Amino acid sequence: MRKLSRLALGALFAGALAIPALAEDGVTDTEIVLGNHTALSGPVSAWGIGSTEGMRMRFDEANEKGINGRKIKFVVEDHQYQVPRAVQAANKLINNDKIFAMVGALGTPQNNAVLGEQLQKGVPNLFPFTAARSMAEPFHKLKFAAFSTYYDQVRAVVKHFVEKDGKKNVCAMYQDTDFGHEIRDGVRDQVKAMKLEVAGEAAYGPMDTEFVAPISKLKSAGCDLVVMGSIIRDSMQSVGTAKKLGWTGVTFVGQAASYDPIVAAAPGGLMEGFFSATGMPFAYPDTSAEPIKAWAAKYKARTNQDPNSAAQYGYVTADIVVKALEAAGKDLTRAKLVTAMEGVKNYKPMFPGPALNYGPDKRQGSTASFLAKVEGGRWKVVGENLLY
Repeated sequence: MRKLSRLALGALFAGALAIPALAEDGVTDTEIVLGNHTALSGPVSAWGIGSTEGMRMRFDEANEKGINGRKIKFVVEDHQYQVPRAVQAANKLINNDKIFAMVGALGTPQNNAVLGEQLQKGVPNLFPFTAARSMAEPFHKLKFAAFSTYYDQVRAVVKHFVEKDGKKNVCAMYQDTDFGHEIRDGVRDQVKAMKLEVAGEAAYGPMDTEFVAPISKLKSAGCDLVVMGSIIRDSMQSVGTAKKLGWTGVTFVGQAASYDPIVAAAPGGLMEGFFSATGMPFAYPDTSAEPIKAWAAKYKARTNQDPNSAAQYGYVTADIVVKALEAAGKDLTRAKLVTAMEGVKNYKPMFPGPALNYGPDKRQGSTASFLAKVEGGRWKVVGENLLY
């Protein structure tokens, strides 16, 4: 009996060894499933649509020849820039679609709301469309961010305007969300570091469309520099409200989320003189080199739209993902993808901007900040590699 038991156990153990290891979620012999929750509708849809189309364009190019015998399936869910919808979308992508990695998820509050469970389940968060510090800090092996943070951008531009333009009454106007708080904190910390005081602050809801109260509050505070935690629509409405109220002698400056050609080209020259910081300057196709012109023409043929900043960011980050997937090899695992990502050195985008570098202890590709100004309905870079 004892001998039979040993034989049975031996056979069972041998059988267990013969069973092939289960593949990780999102990878088959022919497919790699990548997920994205973003804003295809709602107040931030220009960013969501542009980024998604830019990524999809690069993934489709990769699929023409395949990646080590596989093709990318890109599953995109619309959260309308609403946190509950983002949680629902992420749960679907992770638990139902069984994605291999999350790529280009949009929004600071939205990413923060889902990152805990996502990382716990081992799903990498690659190049989210938010420049919040939490996308790379604290360190986690599954988090990879691309360009400089909102916090770094804001501190750099506050230092610039105080030292170069003699601004004395620095203020913050921001969405009352995780995103807006990044900008508020950057203003507070830089002003404190320069032994000044914040002259005024005004918060508003992410869906607000009326800005008389916050603008009036800051005008009464005598602000000569207003750093804005705004995106596209609210940036234009805020500046438009200030002009209607006759507020002159004040400089408005945004950050990467407000740095979009839609903002610069607002009708009637509304945004002339508006500044914004960014981690990667926008390349206007008609004044760019031939490869960028060809890329823009291809993008427009696919989407019937001109590419915006988000489209260029999306294409760049998707290109890095493709290269990392190729480097990870045929026996693809998340651990091998992470190792491949850590091996990205001196990656130079097709578009103007800083080189991106990663490593075993480095999850922020670049910390460089650029300052741009709206002139003639276009962004013009007026400061490079700003530091604080």
